[in-house]
Amino acid sequence: MNPDIRERTEPVLTNDLPNDNSTASVNCRIAQIKEPTNQNNYNNNDINVFRTKSKKTFKNALPQILAVSAKNCLLLTYGMTLGLPTIAIPALYSNSVSNITSVRYDELLQLNKEQISWFSSINLICVPLGCMISGTITQPFGRKPSMIALTLPFILAWLLFHYASTVTQLYLALALCGLCGGLLEAPVLTYVAEITEPHIRGVLSALSSTTVILGSISQFILGNFFHWRKIVLFNTIVPVVAFISLLCIPESPHWLITKGRIAEAEKSLCWLRGWVRPDAVQYELSMISKSIALNEEKVRMKKNKKFYSFYIRRTFLLPYFIITATFFFGSFGGTSTLQVYAVQIFETLGSPINGYTSTLVLGILQLMGGILGLLLIHWTGKRPLAIVSTLGSSLCFFVVSAYVFIKQYNEEIILNVTWIPLVFLNTAAFMTHISIRLLPWMLIGEVYPPNIRGQASGASGSSSYIFSFIANKSYFMVLDCINLSGTFLLYAIVSLIGCLMLYTMLPETEGVPLEDIQNHFADKTKTFVMKIERSDKIKEKKMWAASNPALELDHTETHI
Repeated sequence: MNPDIRERTEPVLTNDLPNDNSTASVNCRIAQIKEPTNQNNYNNNDINVFRTKSKKTFKNALPQILAVSAKNCLLLTYGMTLGLPTIAIPALYSNSVSNITSVRYDELLQLNKEQISWFSSINLICVPLGCMISGTITQPFGRKPSMIALTLPFILAWLLFHYASTVTQLYLALALCGLCGGLLEAPVLTYVAEITEPHIRGVLSALSSTTVILGSISQFILGNFFHWRKIVLFNTIVPVVAFISLLCIPESPHWLITKGRIAEAEKSLCWLRGWVRPDAVQYELSMISKSIALNEEKVRMKKNKKFYSFYIRRTFLLPYFIITATFFFGSFGGTSTLQVYAVQIFETLGSPINGYTSTLVLGILQLMGGILGLLLIHWTGKRPLAIVSTLGSSLCFFVVSAYVFIKQYNEEIILNVTWIPLVFLNTAAFMTHISIRLLPWMLIGEVYPPNIRGQASGASGSSSYIFSFIANKSYFMVLDCINLSGTFLLYAIVSLIGCLMLYTMLPETEGVPLEDIQNHFADKTKTFVMKIERSDKIKEKKMWAASNPALELDHTETHI
């Protein structure tokens, strides 16, 4: 066979299909597969005639990297909207007095304290609304057209920011950014999961959250040199680049198959797998078609049930619980409030360097943590990183809690170690961004069945922003009740509980095909099983046993 062909074909065995009357309807949806030319000799070497693994070369991965990078331009834009209030508030808040503020004073518009509080939170409030309707709105149109359409509101929002002369215009721009950020959840997260191969899916999924962080940090850097109104003009370049880039990438083959557009799905797969010939993707195309057809057959068999019946099954409930719990531990584990109130916290604890400089270091370490997690996830998997991330941040917050407690009663003891909160809080931010802050965004696109993936992704993503909003709004209330030392102790305990929960319930999904992940969650006996069985390995064992019957062990009787 041509060496450029990355996967050989595998015949679809009738035993793999359901025994009920749905076999015919499933077969009609499965792409045609070429039969191997030599099926007579079932020795170990001939097993490879049925299936060989994809070649893991840079040429094969490059188109997937390009496609993910195109959609990441949208996430970079959204990250910029999160960082913008930080650099705009000093210029818009008339009660702020400093040399820096006087230089950046905004002559067109000034806000009072109440207006500033809304200016800093409207974006976050609107994101869950977009998340909840993201799957429903974008599913009929496809992943690619939905992402292209969302570039236009971002451009409009940046222009509104630049020309805003009233508070209403500012609020409208922020609400538009938040709504579009929520609408992005379903198409962006499902797209990256559906176009990537298992061995690089985790790395490319982790790029999403890292890109959002990079967008926020870009605003902090630009804010040191330019007025915020000039910065928003620079920001319009990114959604324009996203619009052009998204036009050049293919639609998700999964979505195309659900619409019966098999030829287009084949063309999309050829592009995504390294611009290969059609016969190189027939096996993967048939497996995707088979998985989707079987799922749709199940949906048709349950057509008399209410639409919500799919959301009360364990295939949705268990993954949703794991993802929501991960969002909870990421938000209430301390780093969400630490990022928002970093300047105040560092100055309260007596940081040896300026609070704003400490905050910049915090942002840089968050980005470095995300990049490190991105590099490690392919080698370590998601579980080890999640455990190290939560346990490490818990230990850091325990140390800072003890430091604050000692400072309250005997400040002289810690006079020579004022670097402790600076080091350990920044280390906590670094540790959380290695995994726990990024992990749920990776899982969202992997764990849900195809028929509810879009809607479930949007619903899951909304919980992140709700938890972050509650954590940030309740910070001062918690601070008044249990003081700063108790607050850090609470963060440490929450992170420790998160470590135990993830160790107990989080299966390893890195490098595992989507259909095997869904089958794992559907099996009641595997709730606390951390290793997911891969169907291709099971088939390979069966083929090996069939070709070596003398070596197959029969457990029912001896052969003595």
